[in-house]
Amino acid sequence: MASILIKGISDEVHRRLRARAERNRRSMNQEAVTIIESAVSDVPPVALPKHPVKPVRKVTAKMIADGIRRGRK
Repeated sequence: MASILIKGISDEVHRRLRARAERNRRSMNQEAVTIIESAVSDVPPVALPKHPVKPVRKVTAKMIADGIRRGRK
């Protein structure tokens, strides 16, 4: 596996990278690799909502069964 050394990072960028790594429960190295992989990927990153999405109404077993049945037609 290849290695890379990044020089000249400002204190602000270093602080933000550390904070992002902590939020994602990764090391700073893992976070930097993840960011670089995302940047060079052909697939655009998926934007996740900041808060869990709550259903408008409670989903019942009948609703699920109806959806499955409609999907099989």
